[in-house]
Amino acid sequence: MPIATFDDRAPDVEQVTAYDERHHQTYWRLLDAAEENADWYEAVGIIFGIDPSAEPERARLIYDSHLARARWMAETGYRHYLKPSDS
Repeated sequence: MPIATFDDRAPDVEQVTAYDERHHQTYWRLLDAAEENADWYEAVGIIFGIDPSAEPERARLIYDSHLARARWMAETGYRHYLKPSDS
């Protein structure tokens, strides 16, 4: 399965974005990995396709910002999906 394209930083806004919509499965994978106490080094390689040995600062930034966004989605952002649609 091809690795999706990711921004170095996940969104940091108080609403669900198109980026979140495209990457919601990534967020769940990150939450699962964190729950299992998976090594971030391994997780960033598998989930984002980044070699943390070659790009340690970028790998850590991508991992941390996306995990923070995943947690926000699980704690707050999910409410977006509970609202009735305007259609």
